[in-house]
Order: sequence, then structure tokens, then C-alpha cells
Amino acid sequence: MITVQRARDRKESGGAPVEIGAIVIAVAGVAGTLGGALLTQRGAERTKRREIELVRAHEEKRENQALRRTGYVDLNRDARQFTTALNRHLHTLRERGIEDADRAALDAAKDAFRDRYSEAQMIAPDTVLAPAARVHHALTAVYGQVKRLERGTPEPGESMDSAVEAQQAIWDPLREMRAAMRADLGVD
Repeated sequence: MITVQRARDRKESGGAPVEIGAIVIAVAGVAGTLGGALLTQRGAERTKRREIELVRAHEEKRENQALRRTGYVDLNRDARQFTTALNRHLHTLRERGIEDADRAALDAAKDAFRDRYSEAQMIAPDTVLAPAARVHHALTAVYGQVKRLERGTPEPGESMDSAVEAQQAIWDPLREMRAAMRADLGVD
């Protein structure tokens, strides 16, 4: 009897019976589909953001290494040129006396090295700065000794021979500095 009553109610209402369970399932299905698409989109955006961050970090690392490489090449070159200029200056001082052009050449080499060393202090790690500082101190010490000899006012124990020995001794710290720079760049 109840079934007949339901059938009559369906006919009178003009349509199929509305089942709440079916509506809930339909709404849940639509929400799930939309929610899944939204979550997928957010996940893709997060992944893309991570990829961009990784690419930026890699580019920054590569740029830093290129900057260090250029700085190291310049520092090594100018340290060697300053060492060579000191050697030339000592030979000139011993052979004929120093002229203004000789002083200018030595000072230009010193200034170039000073500039490169200052740049290295801003970009090089401590593992490179320590040997670079030893080179800097050795070069400036020999420069001071050479200038005092040039003026005729050497300190006790300073002579042409001691200046030549000190200048020749710079090559070992130069090799240590170059090795530290190569190790920092991964070139062993």
C-alpha cells in the first residue's frame, strides 16, 4: 500500500522522486572535481616556484664563481707583475740608479696589485685571503725596503742582498696563493 501511495505521489508531483542521497553524491562529486583541479594547480605552481628558485640559485652560484675566477686571475697576474717590477727595480738600482720612469713603473705595479687585493678582500673566502694576505705583506715589506734603499736610508740589516733575497722569497707565498685560488675554484 505504501508503494502504491508513493507511485501516486510521483505522478501527482509531476516527476521523479528526489533522493537527497543522490544530490549529496552529485554535490560531493562536483566539489571533489573542482577541489582536485585546484589542488593540482597549486601543486604545479609550488613546483614551478621551486624550479625557478633552483635555477636562480644555480645562476647566482655560477656568477659568483665567474666573479671569483676573474678576480683571482687579476690578483695572481698583478701580484706576479708587482714581484717582477720589484726585481727589475732592484736590478736598475744596482746597475744605474733609479729614474722617474722606473719609479712610475714600480708604483703602477704596486697600485694595480693593491686594487686587486682590495677586490679579493670582498669576494674571496678566508681560505684564499690568508695566503693572499701573506703575499700582500711580503710584497709591501719588500717594496718598503726597496724604497728605503733607493733613498739611501735602509734600516739596520737591510741591504741590496737582503732585498733581493726577500723579493725572491715572495715566489713561494705566490704559489700558495695560486693553489688556494685554484682549490676554491675546483681546479686541482
